[in-house]
This record gives sequence, structure tokens and C-alpha cells, in this order.
Amino acid sequence: MLFNDPKTFREDMLKGYVAAYPDYVVEVPGGVARATKMPEDKITVINGGGSGHYPAFCGIIGDGFMDATVVGNVFTSPSTEDVLGVAHSVDNGNGIFIVGGNYAGDKMNFNMARDRLIEEGVDCRTFYITDDVAAAMPEEKEKRRGNVGTFMVFKAAGAAAAAGVSFDELVRITEKANERTRTMSMGFRGCTLPGEAAPLFHVPEGKMEVGQGIHGEPGVGEDDLKSASEVAKILVDRVLAEAPADDSKRIAVILDGLGSTKYEELFVVWGTVRELLEEKGYTLVEPLVGEYVTSLDMEGIALAVEYLDDELEGYWSAPCDTASFRKGESSMAAGERKVYADVSEAAETFEPGSAASDAAADYIVDAFERMREAIADAEEELAKIDGVAGDGDHGRGMVKGSTFAAEAAKAAREKGAAAGSVLREAGRAWAAKAGGTSGVLWGSALEAAGAVVGDHADAYDADIAAEAVKAAYEKMLSLGGAHRGDKTMLDALIPFGEALEEQAAAGKSLKEAWTDAAEVAKKAAEDTANMVPKVGRARPAAERSLGTPDAGAISMALCIRTVLPKE
Repeated sequence: MLFNDPKTFREDMLKGYVAAYPDYVVEVPGGVARATKMPEDKITVINGGGSGHYPAFCGIIGDGFMDATVVGNVFTSPSTEDVLGVAHSVDNGNGIFIVGGNYAGDKMNFNMARDRLIEEGVDCRTFYITDDVAAAMPEEKEKRRGNVGTFMVFKAAGAAAAAGVSFDELVRITEKANERTRTMSMGFRGCTLPGEAAPLFHVPEGKMEVGQGIHGEPGVGEDDLKSASEVAKILVDRVLAEAPADDSKRIAVILDGLGSTKYEELFVVWGTVRELLEEKGYTLVEPLVGEYVTSLDMEGIALAVEYLDDELEGYWSAPCDTASFRKGESSMAAGERKVYADVSEAAETFEPGSAASDAAADYIVDAFERMREAIADAEEELAKIDGVAGDGDHGRGMVKGSTFAAEAAKAAREKGAAAGSVLREAGRAWAAKAGGTSGVLWGSALEAAGAVVGDHADAYDADIAAEAVKAAYEKMLSLGGAHRGDKTMLDALIPFGEALEEQAAAGKSLKEAWTDAAEVAKKAAEDTANMVPKVGRARPAAERSLGTPDAGAISMALCIRTVLPKE
């Protein structure tokens, strides 16, 4: 894979993308937006997610489709600050609709941004797409993730907004499009992240992955490698198995290549797909064969169908004009250019803290630097653990988060920030610049801990530390929806917090209490090998993770041990 620096792949990609299509897109804080003005009465529609999926998500900005896209790092949710940056740039006063895939990180960051926009007086709503039939059974379809069918749901939302519908109608139409869209996928070779030497998952010779995701997640199972016609039959049978009761027998169809599958291969499969669908009595409405939602260089294929009614067919066929996808007559290049306001924030200033808080702040800065070094050393192992059932990016995400946090902690301290403010700034940087599920969880937890630590305490002991850790994991519990036993970082953090509280109650010093509790966290993290994940990207392939500890729990325990406090 071509890149300059893996750490700046997103930034370098966006620079080139905007340079390639200046008539269509401009860069704004957190992502990209349409280069031409929207109609004055139109609701703004934003999508978003990690990069690595072009032409989704940033390639579909323009008339009749999306108005802007929040762009995260590769396969990583954009941060809350990224979402706010894009939203503030494109807000036209008529409301903002944020649509994304049903992934924990996207949901947390988009919902947090939505809530802050609502506090600012903006009518903002969110919606999450659940088209992937392999990700959960029909009775648990709310747990399904977004897949190639996101393209169809985005198209319905964009076309409806362009038609000038009300916000309530826009939400209803998007919900209906999602409810009537199904996707099934097959994988033949995993994708490789920028800077990595090997794919995120390995497909054994003579085998194929069944039902893999679009972020490098392995499939929910394996099967013997089959011919193109046999693959076509599996895909068709699966997406037709959940046809709605009011099936009109008219469907929109996408046969999608995930990055390295050649168009000629897609055409071979399509010949059988079309025959099978028509044999079942379906009329195919403007079907698409090609690359619409990719996964870097993954070799794989996906079939998405949208069961149309008259309303949805109108939106599927409605004109649109974007850099990567057009229907009808082009209008973007001739439109009036949009000039976006500068939404950057003023530099942070800090009030003086107590002597004890200043001393604690110096230690915290050093602790973040030690954490950064430890995580960098463990990156490869964390990625390997995460790749067993997840998307394999945990090591890279933790390196980014700990690096940005360490830099922010140091910068804040140099400006006079005391202990609580240093933690808060480190948390904000972790969440804003690392993104993803773990990014927002770590960032929010650090901010919650910083609020307890404060800037004016006369002394810091094990009791304050226990209270801060409890605030951190309670914030994670409330924000992420995971619980103890779900095989997440909480399975290390909660036992650590409880042990720290017990040690503090026994009168131990901060160093003694933390040392003992850190061993509890280490063992708890190792014990997650006996669990199966109940949430997150690893959940669809849960059984594969049995026997392997959770990468988030392992990295949490490592960080806890690395920052052992002084007396």
C-alpha cells in the first residue's frame, strides 16, 4: 500500500482528494463538505465514519446525496470534535441529520456531538444503519452493523433532504430505507492497514470468509472456497431470506467489490446474481456493479438489496451529482461556491493550582510519557490480539491516543495547568485525535477522573485516586453501554477500581494501593480469554475470540501498571 506516514494517512488522503475534485468538495475541520451552496430551506445531511471505504463515505458529497462527511482515521470513528467541526461548518439553520453505521464508536461520538449541538440550539438528530444480515439474527437486528447497504440508505436520506421534506419525514424515510435494506458479504483475503506488513485476518488456503465486515473484521464463519456461481447463490439466498411481507418484487441492487476484487470477477458473479434474482420474480431497478463501499485492499464481495416501494424507488432513482457517483444532469460544478467560516477555538488558558496539584501534574505528565512508550512497544501484540475477532486496529488506536494525550498533557502543563486540568486536556486530545470507540471512552474517562482530581487539593492519596478511577469507569459504563463481563476494557478497569478502593480503605499509601490493585487488573485482563464478546466489532465473530484475551483489557492493565504513582 502507498503512503507517506501511516500516522498521517487520513490527512494526506484528504489533501489529495480535495485537490482532485475542487469543484465538488472543500476541506473543513473534521472532514469535507460540498463546495457549492445548499438550497436555503434544505436540512443538512452529514454522514461519517473511518476512512478506508472510498467512495464511501467522503466520495458521495454533492447535490442529491450528502452535504458533508466526517472523516476518521482508517477504520476508526471520527471524534466528537471532528463531528462538531463539520457540523458547525455546514449548519445552515434548518437542522442537521447525522447518519452513520451501527458501530459503537460512531454512535458514541455522533450522539455526544448531537447532544452538544442541541444544547447550542441546533435541531440535530442521528440515525444508525443496520443492513448486515450476517452480524445478528433477525430477532436482534438492532445489533447488526452497517455494511454496503449504507450506500442505499445514504442515497434515500440525501434524495429526501434534497426534495425538501420536513425533518420528521426525513427521519421516517431513512428508517424505512434501513428497514428494507439487506447486505451479505464474502471474503477471500483480509485487508492491510497502512504501514502494516500483513492483513488484519488470514484466510486459509481453499477457504473463504462468510459474513465479514467492512473494517477488516473476519467473517462470522468459514466455508470451502466455491465457484463464482456458488458464491452468487449464497449471497442471493441470504439477502432474500428476509424479504418484507409487502415485497413489491422491485429491488435496488449493488454487487460491490471490497477493494481488490476485479471488475471482471464481479461481472462473472453478477451474471448469476441477476439470473437468480429474476428467476425469483424480481425486477432490478438501476442496479450497480462495482466499488461503492470498500475496505482498503480487501479481496471480497458483497451483495446489497433494497426492497423498494414507490417512495423509495423515487429516491433511489433521483438525480445526484458527486465526485464518485452521478445520476441525471450534472449541476455541482456550475453551482455557487460556498465559503465556510473559521470554526477554530481560542487557545485554552489555565488558572493556578495548589502546590500539591502542581506536583501531581508534573507526575501525571511523566506518567503519560511512560504510558506512550509502553503502548508503542506493545502495539504489534495488541493488534495481533485484536485481529483474532475484531478489526486489528487496537494497537494503532492506542498508540495514537496515548501519544496525543502525552503531548496534550505536556503542553497544558507548560501553560500552567494543574493536575485535574492536565488530565482533562489529555482526555480531550485522546478522544478528539484518536477517535474510535476506545478513543472516546478513554478520553471521557480521563476527563471524569480529572474532575475528581481537581486543581486545588491540599494532598493526593489513595482515597482520591480510587474516587477518580471510579468516576472513570462509571463514565465508560454510562457512555458505552458495555458492562462487566462483556469482554471489554471494563473487565480490567472495574476490578482495578474496586481493589484500589479496598486498599485505600485499609489505609494503604497511594503507591502500595495502586501496586496491589494493578496486579488485580493484570489478572482480570488475562481472564477475559475465557469470555466471549457481547458488544463491539468482535461480537459477530465472538466464538473465534474464545481463548484470546480482550485487547482493550490487556492495554488497560498495561497502562495501569505503567503509571504506578510515587509516594
